[in-house]
Amino acid sequence: MSEENKKVAEEKETQAAAKSTPKEETKQEAQAAKSEEKKAEEIAEAAKTKAEKSDAGEQANEKTSQEVKAETNEATSVETQSKKVDVKPTPSDVKEEEVPKEGEKTAPTEVDLVEEKAAQPETVEVEAEVEEEKEFDWEEFESGIKSRSKSEREELTKLYEETLTTIDEHTVTEGKVINITDRDAIIDIGYKSEGVISLNEFRYNPDLKVGDDVEVLVDKQEDKDGQLVLSHRKARSIKAWDRVNEAYEAEEVVNGYVKCRTKGGMIVDVFGIEAFLPGSQIDVKPIRDYDAYVDKTMEFKVVKINHEFKNVVVSHKALIEADLEEQKKEIIGKLEKGQVLEGVVKNITSYGVFIDLGGVDGLIHITDLSWSRINHPSEVLELDQKLNVVILDFDEDKTRIQLGLKQLEAHPWDALDQELSVGDKVKGKVVVIADYGAFVEIIPGVEGLIHVSEMSWSTHLRSAQDFVNVGDEVEAVVLTLDREDRKMSLGIKQLSPDPWTDITTKYPTGSQHKGTVRNFTNFGVFVELEEGIDGLIHISDLSWTKKIKHPSEFTSVGAVLEVAVLEIDVENRRLSLGHKQVEDNPFDTYETLLEEGSVLEGKVVNVVDKGSEVLFENLGIEAFVPGRHMVKEDGSELKEGEIADFKIIEFNKDNRRVVASHTEIHKAVKAEKVQKEKKQTQKAVKQIQTNVERSTLGDLDALSRLKEQMEEDEKEGK
Repeated sequence: MSEENKKVAEEKETQAAAKSTPKEETKQEAQAAKSEEKKAEEIAEAAKTKAEKSDAGEQANEKTSQEVKAETNEATSVETQSKKVDVKPTPSDVKEEEVPKEGEKTAPTEVDLVEEKAAQPETVEVEAEVEEEKEFDWEEFESGIKSRSKSEREELTKLYEETLTTIDEHTVTEGKVINITDRDAIIDIGYKSEGVISLNEFRYNPDLKVGDDVEVLVDKQEDKDGQLVLSHRKARSIKAWDRVNEAYEAEEVVNGYVKCRTKGGMIVDVFGIEAFLPGSQIDVKPIRDYDAYVDKTMEFKVVKINHEFKNVVVSHKALIEADLEEQKKEIIGKLEKGQVLEGVVKNITSYGVFIDLGGVDGLIHITDLSWSRINHPSEVLELDQKLNVVILDFDEDKTRIQLGLKQLEAHPWDALDQELSVGDKVKGKVVVIADYGAFVEIIPGVEGLIHVSEMSWSTHLRSAQDFVNVGDEVEAVVLTLDREDRKMSLGIKQLSPDPWTDITTKYPTGSQHKGTVRNFTNFGVFVELEEGIDGLIHISDLSWTKKIKHPSEFTSVGAVLEVAVLEIDVENRRLSLGHKQVEDNPFDTYETLLEEGSVLEGKVVNVVDKGSEVLFENLGIEAFVPGRHMVKEDGSELKEGEIADFKIIEFNKDNRRVVASHTEIHKAVKAEKVQKEKKQTQKAVKQIQTNVERSTLGDLDALSRLKEQMEEDEKEGK
């Protein structure tokens, strides 16, 4: 039944198509053409506007609106023709239908319902296809590429994605150089576009060529222009840190390029990272010319990494030391005292010279360079000089080796005259001056010491420079000679006679002489009578009358004083002198002039805590006035520089002590006045008593007044 219905529907469709007249077809085609022409004009106008904004639009601008119309009409006619169905029914295929009479209604048969139902979806489907085909494809118009169906596009997209690598930003990957221009290198990393890197990032590799594989960092997948942004320098930096850390942990040897000098060392390029090479880590020998290493490629060892500040320290010396370590062990194992080895001068300092013995360093102290005295090792040796040295000593670990150079020659003391003995006179040259004396070279390598005490008979010691200078030729007497210890002491003062041999005859006790003040002490003054003869004047022997706290108050260095010899100690070479003894003791005279109670005019010269010192200028003697005796009549105290009368209240010849008072003077005057008034009163009373009998009442009043006055005078006197 279903097959029959289907067949009937097909026949009906064929008949409907055959009934359409050519007139209707022509009319429909004209309307479609007019609609398509209008649509083509709109498309051309839109294409022209878009062409100004894109490269694809340039191709569209080349087409005129008429060409677009022609292409559109042509495409439309082709489509229309393809959609027409030219069906001519044949009598054998289609049965004639019965035509109902006019005005007669017929009920729909089962076949009619089936046909109507089957025809509706086909009509909708055909209309949807036409609508879809009539939609304009802009992508096809702009690119000139025929559009594909959705399934085809998905399939092509899948194939396209499979051919591309997936990359993430800020990751390091490998790329290939596909082209090199004057300024840039084009790098392919298998992405949808290539990256461009400046050749400045490849300056370290002047041999870069097409086909080389390089490491790059994906900075951006697309910039504002859609360009892939790559960086070789950043990729090198990231990889370099990884390589440097690996080399540091594995203690590997790396190659580095010495770029330039810097303070304290060199800058080295290691894997693209600037590392620091200290000057002390370039070689086992001290480096004098750093520029000789610039622009050289050398092997290094990474010795330190500071991750916080991104600092790397490398060493070339560590590699050399590793190679020399075996040689060093071999040399140390054969070391013996007294062994003579060949070495090279490695470094010169103020205290000695370091010698390279082939991997092992030894020190020649400045005193072991030459038997003669030298000021600096450079006077004997120079850098890189080859020489033979002898091993003097080394520690248990044999890390410190003491070497000698002068020990390879005969000792100069062996060439010293065997007949030379104590007391002989020798001549030499002053080579060194110290605070304690001077060294005189008798023959090269043989020196004698002249102590400062042996330069002059004077007991007042001075500096050796006061007697001799470096380079002076001097004559001296041998005082001691020790050939075993190779020591000799000399003296200059022995060339002149000892002044103390006849001191008792030349300076007898009590004799007076003139001397020069040479030095002060707290207890006295040293006076030189002649070269080698010094005496001491005690502070108490400087003056009879003045109280001296320090000798500088009395005299000065270089002043000439008259002195008297008080005592001589020949054994200890000591001479006691006195200055005041040159004059007579004035206290013998003062004993009569300064009796207790005598009054003298004096001047206050010094005020101290307990009193003042007063100078009696007419006698040239000082007296002490206690503070309570400095009060004047008006109650004030005397001040320094005032002149007043003083009364002697104490005089001691043996202790040379004089004590005076100013207060006692005005007290005595007042007491004398009171005493005088008292005598006058007593005399008046006696006169009144003799005339009492003749007194009158008026006299009694006068007597009363006199008595009252006497009582008042007595009160004032008290």
